[in-house]
Amino acid sequence: GQIAPAWHSAWTAACDEALDRVAQAYAHTPHTVLRLHGDCHPGNVLWTPMDMPQGGPHFVDLDDARMGPAIQDIWMLVNGEGVQKQQQLAALLDGYEQMRPLDRRDLRLIEPLRTLRILHYSAWLARRRDDPAFVQNFPWFGSDDYWAGQTQALREQCMAMDEAAF
Repeated sequence: GQIAPAWHSAWTAACDEALDRVAQAYAHTPHTVLRLHGDCHPGNVLWTPMDMPQGGPHFVDLDDARMGPAIQDIWMLVNGEGVQKQQQLAALLDGYEQMRPLDRRDLRLIEPLRTLRILHYSAWLARRRDDPAFVQNFPWFGSDDYWAGQTQALREQCMAMDEAAF
């Protein structure tokens, strides 16, 4: 009941198509499931000075901890475009593999995971719609512009998943 009526059909179609591609990616990508942070992005990594005891990175906001493929905790740490993004991913993978091996086939799951995050965020917003503070902080949620943008994002994710296909 949260989707703007003008966008309901288009968003639902884009959502169904995106979820089909996610399911195909998981079905064709063998992966190991392990314990994860679940929301591992730069905003959830706090740094203390290295010259202090226990200095270095500290992971916070563990309420999304879950089981999943290792790449789920890596892809959100990468930002930027093109070469910069590839360099960041390579550095993260090199660091990760100092602790444990990573099956590079898991890289095929990055775009499906990004797609699921887009859908999860909309659902997270929708569940909070009746909170009085919500309207103040998210006044754009539910508008035609919001759903137009989400529909376009899902279509773009479908193309990205096709490009990254196995």
